[in-house]
Amino acid sequence: MPKATFSAGCFWGVEAALRNVKGVTATAVGYSGGTLKNPTYEDVCTGRTGHAEVVQVEYDPAQVSYEELLDVFWEIHNPTTLNRQGPDVGTQYRSAIFFHTPEQEAAAGVSKENLQASGRCQRPIVTEITPAAEFYRAEEYHQQYLEKRGQAHCQF
Repeated sequence: MPKATFSAGCFWGVEAALRNVKGVTATAVGYSGGTLKNPTYEDVCTGRTGHAEVVQVEYDPAQVSYEELLDVFWEIHNPTTLNRQGPDVGTQYRSAIFFHTPEQEAAAGVSKENLQASGRCQRPIVTEITPAAEFYRAEEYHQQYLEKRGQAHCQF
């Protein structure tokens, strides 16, 4: 199954949203894009590792396209806030698309340009589009965090 990796703030809510997409076969929350090998949640929370909280998705392209996953990504967060989503502040909460193939890179770029041109965003989109780096799976208590607690999404 192909993979897609997204950072859009706290990974709990991002995972919950993506798990509900028909055609998504698996999700895992973790850390990517930084310099420290095998970071822990506590390491990433310092903001000094360079990692983002990410969700890695496996999906069935016969049921959902990468472009449809991108549409969900844009809908579930504010891509115009730099290193912040809601009350969460820091580089670990940045908006980023980590592409796994040249096709994903191209699709992400087109999607970002189309969203900016649509006028839906009043400010410039700051989402990074960057090659997928090593993915470090987060601690087990973070996996499907909201689902384990009977919540559909994060509450502010």
